Amino acid sequence: MTKKRAPRNRTLIVEDHEADDLLSEAIQLDQPSAVSEILNKIIHQDIENCIELVPENSIDLLVLDPPYNLDKKFGSTKFRSSSADQYSKLFENWIRLLKRCLKDTATIYVCSDWKTSNIIYPILEREFVVRNRITWEREKGRGAKSNWKNCSEDIWFCTVSDDYHFDVDSVKLKKKVIAPYKDSAGVPKDWNESKSGNFRLTFPSNLWSDISIPFWSMPENTDHPTQKPEKLIAKLILASSKEKDLVFDPFLGSGTTAVVAKKLGRHFLGIEREKYYCQLAIKRLRRAENDTAIQGYHDGVFWERNSLALQIKSKLKMDDPVSAKADGDLFAKI
Repeated sequence: MTKKRAPRNRTLIVEDHEADDLLSEAIQLDQPSAVSEILNKIIHQDIENCIELVPENSIDLLVLDPPYNLDKKFGSTKFRSSSADQYSKLFENWIRLLKRCLKDTATIYVCSDWKTSNIIYPILEREFVVRNRITWEREKGRGAKSNWKNCSEDIWFCTVSDDYHFDVDSVKLKKKVIAPYKDSAGVPKDWNESKSGNFRLTFPSNLWSDISIPFWSMPENTDHPTQKPEKLIAKLILASSKEKDLVFDPFLGSGTTAVVAKKLGRHFLGIEREKYYCQLAIKRLRRAENDTAIQGYHDGVFWERNSLALQIKSKLKMDDPVSAKADGDLFAKI
């Protein structure tokens, strides 16, 4: 049954009349392929049935967001939690299949929850160079009466070797200065003073609290149960890839990694077994042809949560309607 949605609900859906046309853009592999044949494509298959047909040493950045060791329904597929040993063997097999596709200079980001992290870390440590664990605030979901509310997830930052790309300047966070400090000459120290507010570009840490989970009023939102925010993936792509690099997501879901890669001038490749999620991903990719906005990322800078809206209000108060409207038009989209 089709869900009845509120009038202002902007959740993206696939209409019956467009389903076949969208799916026609997905491909299936039945023989080894060259990079040129799979570039900027979505493969509609199970990972185990096609990954060995993806070229060796072809991937610059792997964003791996597999099912966590939890009971979860993904479209028509139900993923069941298992013992730590069983999940470990499953994850180890995924890594074995994927590793041959990576360049020696590749970076790997692996998404996980706190329980699953304990299982996968020993495997990642054995197969790659584990450089950090990012923890990000996933402020969504129900509370718990007999436990702390679970509102964080992990992203393991790994590389194949010590030769890898990392652009820290592209992922600095623009934060509002609460207690601005000036030197003896009255010059702002490590922050910028402007009519619209006082801001500082800060180095990114491994604790992220500036991410908003997609919800019903955001155009990037879909009905995928574990959809990652575009802003989250944008940080990974900007930090660890260059323009025209190939970004690979073998558990693509509703397409966030592919969409963000496209918006940021990277090539992409995705694998997704669920037909409906493939259709959603392709629909989002089509929209990205004309709309490259990423919520929370503006003028080449990541903004602290909700701070862009505050800047717009500040400009309006200063009778600066032109620049406020420019920011406001973007903010309306996101």
